[in-house]
Formats: sequence, C-alpha cells, structure tokens
Amino acid sequence: MVIIGVDTGGTFTDFVYKKGKEWKILKVLSTPDNPAKAVLEGLRVIAGEEEKNIVHGTTVATNAVLEKKGARTAFVTNKGFEDTLFIGRQSREELYNLHYKKRPPLVPSELSFGLNCRVSAKGEIVKELDLNEVERLSEELKEKGVESVAVSFLFSFLNPEHEELVERVLKEKGFDVSISSKIVPEFREYERASTTVINAYVMPKMKSYISFLKENLGEKDKFRIMQSNGGVISADTVISQPVRTILSGPAGGVAGAQMLGKLAGYERLITFDMGGTSTDVSLIDGKPTVTTEAKVEGYPIKVPVIDIHTVGAGGGSIARIDAGGALTVGPESAGALPGPICYDRGGDRITITDANLFLGRLIPHRFLGGRMKLNDKKLLPFFEEMAGKLKLTPLELAEGILEVANIKMEKAIRAISIERGYDPKDFSLFSFGGAGGLHAAYLAALLGIPR
Repeated sequence: MVIIGVDTGGTFTDFVYKKGKEWKILKVLSTPDNPAKAVLEGLRVIAGEEEKNIVHGTTVATNAVLEKKGARTAFVTNKGFEDTLFIGRQSREELYNLHYKKRPPLVPSELSFGLNCRVSAKGEIVKELDLNEVERLSEELKEKGVESVAVSFLFSFLNPEHEELVERVLKEKGFDVSISSKIVPEFREYERASTTVINAYVMPKMKSYISFLKENLGEKDKFRIMQSNGGVISADTVISQPVRTILSGPAGGVAGAQMLGKLAGYERLITFDMGGTSTDVSLIDGKPTVTTEAKVEGYPIKVPVIDIHTVGAGGGSIARIDAGGALTVGPESAGALPGPICYDRGGDRITITDANLFLGRLIPHRFLGGRMKLNDKKLLPFFEEMAGKLKLTPLELAEGILEVANIKMEKAIRAISIERGYDPKDFSLFSFGGAGGLHAAYLAALLGIPR
C-alpha cells in the first residue's frame, strides 16, 4: 500500500508519499476547471493501480470563499430576521477608518427569505410551519437561479423540526440544503447563520469535487480528508458538511510545522504558509490553538478549527487599481489557468509572481523544479501600462505590488501575535508554501522576528 498525502491549492497540487521505506514529493499544476483532475493525475503517476491510503488537505472551499466563487446561495430564516447576515455584530474591524465600508454577506438581500414559523427559547413550537409557504418559496428559488440553500431558524438547536421539514421539501425540489441544527447545533444566532451559509455556499463545489475523486479511486483505496481542527473525516461527511474543511489545507500545514519545528528544537513558532491564492498564518506556543470563533475573509465560522488567519494574498493574487486610484493586491487570483502573465498560458493581469520575476527574484528556467519555464520577456508591456496609470516606473510598480502584499501579510501575523498579547520576537518564523520563501525574510525583519 502506498501512503499518500495530497494538498490542493489554487495554483499547484502537492503530494508527499511513502513507497516502501522511502518518502518522496511530487508537484503538479492545479486544474481550476476541476481540481480533482490534478489530484488524480498525481495519484496515477505515484501509484498507478496500486492500493492507496490517501489523506487529502484541500483549499477548494477556502478559495471559493476568498474569491467569491461559490454557489448562488439563498438564506432562509424566521420572518422578521431576514437581515441577520447584514446586521451581524456591532464590532467594527477598522475602527479609525473614516471611509469604512461593511463587507457584504455572501447572500444578497434579494436571496434572504423569512418563513412565518417560530420556536420559543424553550424549544416549544409557537407557530407551526406552513408547508405550502415552503412550496411557494421553492418556486421562487428556482426562478432566481438558486443552487444551494442555508436554513437557520431561531432556537433550532433546541428543536430542529421546522428546519428538517424545510430541508426535506427543498431537497425533493433538487436544491442542496444546509440546516444549522446539523452544522452548528448551539446558540449565537449570527455565527450559526453565517456558518450555515458558508456551508451552503461551498457545498455544490465540494460535493462535485469529492464525488468525482471517489468515483475515480479504486475500491480498496482508503480516502480521508483533513478537517480544519487538524483531524480527518470521511468523504461522505465532507459532502454534507464541507465547512469543516474550510481551513483543511492550512490545518495540515500547521500540524506539519509543529512536528518539524519540534524535531528542530523550536516549540514557539509563527507559521507562514503562502500559496498561490491565499496566505495562512498561525501561532504555535507548544501546540496549535483550536478555536470555534474563527473568521474566513471576515465571515464567522463556528466549527472547531486550528486558529489560522487567512488573507487573500498569494503568488497568483492579481494587482489592480481600485476605484480611488490606489494600487491594491488580491483577493482575486489568476490561479493555474490562465495563471500569471509569465506562465504564458493567456494570463493578462499582473500578479505577485510576475512582480517577483520582474525584479529578478525568480530564476525563469528553474520554476517547478525545472519542469516549467517562466516567460520574463512578456512582462514589460504590462508593467509599463499599469505603471503609467499610477505615474510610476515599471520597477516602482513591481516593488509597490510586493510592498502592498507584504503589508497585508504583516497585518495577518500581527493579528495572531501582537493583538493577542504575544511578542513576535519570542517566536521563530516557519515559512512554507510555494511563495513563502520569497517574502519570509522581509516579514521577519518587519516584525523583529529573530529566526
């Protein structure tokens, strides 16, 4: 049996495997149209028809949220509480930002619906659910092109009857349905609703992804998925509760960093995982911290996760000029296809990877272990065009792109260290991920991290 660990990112898919007594690695380009294709290609190269024991960490769900590329989702709650996602909590992320604009929820207002039913704070049914109202709702959802539905009623953690009835009807009509009493059966209405919405938002994409993998694996192959708390769950559980994998890949990275750090004699670490689409940072003070109060791109998720802070800045993150005329980077990523301009696959928007190559920080003919050559000759016209709009030189633009990205990542490290009472100077920075090494030294100097 071949033991295989596989991590799917927005740009590359990575494998580490044990054949006999030897550990080896493999890296292939991700396939954005169907991320499972890259996984299956790597498995074919590694093991062919041999029996496999696979543990899979994936950022498919993470990237769907970061890039806002999940399913068209509706939110169903009690009448009068349709604005739960919009109201949220009173806390404000940027207290001194005079131009602060609240992040819009994943579900737009026109797809938030209230049903005239109610369960009391004691779990007693105060007003029965009218199934005819649910039938009418299903027709409206179809008309509006909804794929997935999140249902979160008040006090359903005490009495899930109404949620289960809505789930049954909507599933019969062909919708993917997530109900809060199965996802987060506990109090705190906003966080419960937000978690259920994220589950519904990524469900169709994850269901398609995991099902495709299962269908193409051998009958004897063992297949488990890394979940956000560092443990593993079955493929069937992931299909119904994909929110548990929202930080699946990053959690695997933290667990691996803890083990390697301990072997090297470092038990106080700040992990820095910079991939193609996102950057994930975490703090290990002897062991990783597990929390149920995490956020992904500002959206609360109330499931157990290793305390990881994620920002939309990776090697493939796209640089652009915002409405105010300022340079900004991410969260949108060029991914593997078309990828950065230098991949020569049709990409026409400048990315962090392009900026690093333009400044000579990457060796064009050594990319992907020499299996892929970057086209540095193609970059200048694109940099000249954007630099002209900002009244900068192309070199200043490239440096500016990296500075904007670095500041974004520095803020993430501050959030998990300084803002929680830890001094980064007392920790070592553990860098990994495809783009991590290009930015780690700068960030360590910026934060005063000694190693």
